[in-house]
Amino acid sequence: MAKRLMWALWPSFLVAAGATGLFFSVFDPLELHWFGQSGLLGRQASYTLGFFFFWLLCAASAALALWLSETSAGLPPA
Repeated sequence: MAKRLMWALWPSFLVAAGATGLFFSVFDPLELHWFGQSGLLGRQASYTLGFFFFWLLCAASAALALWLSETSAGLPPA
């Protein structure tokens, strides 16, 4: 179980790091508007929350891909 968990978490960590870098090189966190207000969080808090959001999104995608590959292992090739 731990091995499968790392199969999903480690690649998603790397992709989230890259996605965070790309996203915040284009958008300034202080200029983002949340519920009509800009700059609610500081830059560092925005970077942290953005990273964890991207990591969660990528981990969910990787976990779904692993689950689908395991559930389809008994099916004949298409």
